[in-house]
Amino acid sequence: MLRRGQTFPETATVTASANAPVARALISVSDKTGIVDFARELAGLGVALVSTGGTYKTLKDAGLAVTEVADLTGFPEMMDGRVKTLHPKVHGGLLAIRGNADHEAAAKAHGILPIDLLVVNLYPFEATIARGATWDDTIENIDIGGPAMIRAASKNHDAVTVVVDAADYPSVIEAMKANGGATTLDLRRRLAAKAYARTASYDAAISNWLFDALKETATPYRAFGGSLAQALRYGENPHQWAAFYKTPQGPDARPGVATARQLQGKELSYNNLNDTDAAYELVGEFDPARTAAVAIIKHANPCGVAEAASLIEAYERALACDPVSAFGGIVALNRTLDAEAARRIVEIFTEVIIAPDATDEARAIVAAKKNLRLLVAGGIPDPRAAGLTVKTVAGGLLVQSRDNAVVDAMDLRVVTRRAPTAQELNDLRFAFRVAKHVKSNTIVYAKDGATVGVGAGQMSRVDSARIAARKAEDAAVAAGHAVPLTKGSVVASDAFFPFADGLLAAVEAGATAVIQPGGSMRDKEVIEAADQAGLAMVFTGTRHFRH
Repeated sequence: MLRRGQTFPETATVTASANAPVARALISVSDKTGIVDFARELAGLGVALVSTGGTYKTLKDAGLAVTEVADLTGFPEMMDGRVKTLHPKVHGGLLAIRGNADHEAAAKAHGILPIDLLVVNLYPFEATIARGATWDDTIENIDIGGPAMIRAASKNHDAVTVVVDAADYPSVIEAMKANGGATTLDLRRRLAAKAYARTASYDAAISNWLFDALKETATPYRAFGGSLAQALRYGENPHQWAAFYKTPQGPDARPGVATARQLQGKELSYNNLNDTDAAYELVGEFDPARTAAVAIIKHANPCGVAEAASLIEAYERALACDPVSAFGGIVALNRTLDAEAARRIVEIFTEVIIAPDATDEARAIVAAKKNLRLLVAGGIPDPRAAGLTVKTVAGGLLVQSRDNAVVDAMDLRVVTRRAPTAQELNDLRFAFRVAKHVKSNTIVYAKDGATVGVGAGQMSRVDSARIAARKAEDAAVAAGHAVPLTKGSVVASDAFFPFADGLLAAVEAGATAVIQPGGSMRDKEVIEAADQAGLAMVFTGTRHFRH
C-alpha cells in the first residue's frame, strides 16, 4: 500500500476490477459532524491527511498530523478562501489515471502527488436560502472548489474514492479494514453516483434560486433536485419502487407533507403522502382566522369538505357528504386538532390526520390508534403563493406555475336574470374553492358551507353531475333524510359547460345557483337554460382544470 510521500505507481495499473489503495486523503468539509473520528480512523490505517482552512484547524486541534493544502500546492489560500483548491496539484492528484504513462510523467514533472480519497461536503447553500439570508451572503455560500473536486474525483472513481455524506464514513473505513487499506470498485461507483447527484441537486438549488429572483419562467434549461426524506416500501402499487425527496426550502417554506412532523403511526406510504398533500392543499383554501375547515380525501379527491365554527362541527358535516368513501381516508384540518375533533375522527378507520398542530389531549386520544398517522405541519399553505408543479411524461417533464388563483380575488359576473342570494353566493364561493382541488371533469354540490355531492374525474361533465347527485342520494338514505341535500344546493364546475346538458343535470338534482368559468361557444345556450330553470349563475373567468 502507498504511504506518505508516495508517487504514482510506475508499473501497477488500477483496473476496473481492482481494489484501490488509499494512501492520501484530502478533507475539506463545511459540516464537520463526525470528521475528527473519521480522520483518526484514516490516520490509524496509515493514510496521510491533507486539509483546508477550518477543517485543517479542526483536525490539527484534535491532535492529528495533517498537511495544509497550501503546503501541498505551494500556493496560499486567498480571496477570503474563494481560491484554495483550484490548483493543478489538487486536480492533477484527483484526475490522473493510475498506470497511464503520460499521466504519470506529467505528475512527476510537476511534483503532483496522488490523492486517493476526497472527503467534501459543500457550503450550506440550501440552509442559507432557508434562513432568508441577504443576497451577498447567499452568493458567498455558493461553493466552487468543492463541486469541482467532487466531479474530478467522481470521474476518476476507478482509483479515487469520493465521500460527500458523513453517513458514508463508516462504510469507507469498513471497506479499508477488510481490504488491506483499499476500497472496492462497487463502493467507489456507488459513492461517485451519490456525489454527482449531490452536485446536481446543489446546482439545481442555486439555479432555481436565481430564476426565482429574476422572475424567469420558461428557461432554456431547468434543473430539479432534492434530498432523500424517506425510502418508501413501494409506489402506487407493490411492484413499483418509490422514495420521497424534499426540495430545498426558502424562509417561507410551504407548510405541508415536506415540513410536517409525524408524531405517531405507521410509516407513510407513497399513496398516503400523495393523498395527504392533496388534502392539506385543499384545506389551505380556508382561512383559519375566519372559519374552521375539514377536508376528507380519498384517492386524491375530496369525499367531503365543510367549514363551521368548530372543527368537530366541520368534521361531522364533511363526513356526512360521503361516509362510505371516508372510510380509510385522509383528514386535513386548518386549525390545531383538539380533543373533541380527535375523539370523533378516530371512531372510524382513518389513515392520516394532518393539521397545523395538535393539543396534548388530542395527541393522547390519537395515540390509542397506534397505526393512525398524525402529522403536524406547523402552519397552513397559502393558496395564493407562487410555486411550480412538475409532472413526468415520456422523455420529459411538464412544468407549470401552481394554480394559485383564489375565488375571493375573482371578479364574479352574474350572467342570468336572477342574481344569487347572499347565502347562495357564499356557497358558490365555497364550492369553487373545493372544485379547484377535484380531478377534472369536476362537479361539486354545496349547501350551507359543506359539500353535499362530489363528482370527480369523469370524461363527461354531465356524468360528473349525475354521479355527484347519486352520491348525495346515497348519503341522504344513510342519514335518514327524506330528500338528498342537493335540493336547494349550489353547484360548481371547474370548467365551462360545453352544452346545457350538464347544467340540466344539476337542475334535476335540485341546484338553485351555479358558478363556472364561462367561455364556451355555447355560453348563450347555457345561460338561457339557466334562466328557464330560474337559476342564478355567475362566471369566474378562471378555470380550475386538475389532471
